[in-house]
Amino acid sequence: MKRKFRGYLFLLFPVVCVAFAPLPQAAYADGKPLRLVITKSAYTLEVFEGETLIETFPVAIGKNAGDKQAVGDNRTPEGEFSITSIEDSRRWTHDFGDGKGPVKGAYGPWFIRLSTPTWKGIGIHGTHDPGSIGTAATEGCIRLKNPDLIRLVARIAVGTRVTILP
Repeated sequence: MKRKFRGYLFLLFPVVCVAFAPLPQAAYADGKPLRLVITKSAYTLEVFEGETLIETFPVAIGKNAGDKQAVGDNRTPEGEFSITSIEDSRRWTHDFGDGKGPVKGAYGPWFIRLSTPTWKGIGIHGTHDPGSIGTAATEGCIRLKNPDLIRLVARIAVGTRVTILP
């Protein structure tokens, strides 16, 4: 009887640990909040510590210019947002509607979901097509090279502020 009880405790331990794990808060470096600034016209994502620029990454943005107006318009929304979740997207697929069917790894290793109240599914993610970086190629998200995304995810947390500029 004791062995079964220990076995059940062993199975419950990970659940208990996850249930009581603190949620990550906005990222800080040296006591200064980190924030991200995406400038669509420059195809860049900049990481700031307070007012100090600490890193810049090239990005791809929505296929169509301007601020997002409607679902499916292939525009990247502009404004002030925050990160609501950082999700493992390695097994996700996406069908780009190009006749090739679902593409494995389309989002790279991580999907950084943004709080865009009017729009669902907008985020910062990796790519299966690194040649698209530096262009207007997405359906509205911000796309990074996968190694850059991994570096970015190591610095940020849920709550990090994100500004998207024209």
